[in-house]
Amino acid sequence: MKKIKTTPLAPQEFEVEQLSDNEANIIAFPFETGFAISLAHPLRRFLLSSSVGYAPIAIKIEGAKHEFDSVRGMLEDISDFILNLKEIRFKLNGGVTEAEINYNFVGPCIIKGSDLSNGEVEVMTPEAPLATLNEDSTLNFKIKIAQGIGYVPSEETHDELEDGYIALDAYFTPVRSATYKIENVLVEDNPNFERVIINIRTDGQITPLDAFRNSLEVMYAQLAVFNSEISIKAPKTIERVEENPNLKRLATNIDSLGLSARSFNCLDRSNIKLIGEIVLMSTNDLKNVKNLGKKSYDEIIEKVQEFGFAVGADLSDDLVSALKKKIEAKEA
Repeated sequence: MKKIKTTPLAPQEFEVEQLSDNEANIIAFPFETGFAISLAHPLRRFLLSSSVGYAPIAIKIEGAKHEFDSVRGMLEDISDFILNLKEIRFKLNGGVTEAEINYNFVGPCIIKGSDLSNGEVEVMTPEAPLATLNEDSTLNFKIKIAQGIGYVPSEETHDELEDGYIALDAYFTPVRSATYKIENVLVEDNPNFERVIINIRTDGQITPLDAFRNSLEVMYAQLAVFNSEISIKAPKTIERVEENPNLKRLATNIDSLGLSARSFNCLDRSNIKLIGEIVLMSTNDLKNVKNLGKKSYDEIIEKVQEFGFAVGADLSDDLVSALKKKIEAKEA
């Protein structure tokens, strides 16, 4: 006789598989049949539509009045220059939400994304081409960069710009792709439960895990309208979902990495006992561990990556705080 339920099984397992700095798989299970896709599909929509990012919204080029103009000595015309600019991904520093950045270039030179980085802005696509100047060319321009979500066409910002600026279509979302797949997973003797794997790839403005966390915040905020007492506290719920599995793994002893005796002993003599301590270190800090040679350094980097993390990984503030408490407790 089929077992009768009064409530669906709540998934308990949550994993983050870090594929690179800008790509990760978010894995959760077990779900009742049909529940996984019911959650994965809206989360994918929120990832693509509500993730906050930066984009150029306008440009002012000395000597150019419109996007079909040209600049003396520049190989690209203004329309090609703007197309190239849209492929460059920016991130404003210091928590600034909008800025106007000035640039001046003298040829001959090939201008790439890396040439646009300065104290005000960081470029996430350093190799992206922008323009080519010959030996007697000068290029002076200003870019307005703003923070936003989704896509905003140039028509919506045109009227707010000063004279001389060319409005740009703005692609704010830092999430380059978000896909999911559903797999069957065995629970006791029942093979009909589901596991969801959400693959997230960003442009570097934000980590995949932070993008996922933000999408959850937006999802909870949208659902809160149905709760008459607004008792759902999204940040606490997200903190519980995000931190517990990762915190447990980061607080694991370095024995679990399967290091060679030499590598293990170097870490152990430096009182590095937990995997999270290695993850919190920069690569330079790790290199400076006493008596740690290059072979041992490479081995530790590889083993930490196999464990699902990276040395110097950009962890959330809450996770770092909780991990440091674990480290302090170990040292007490």
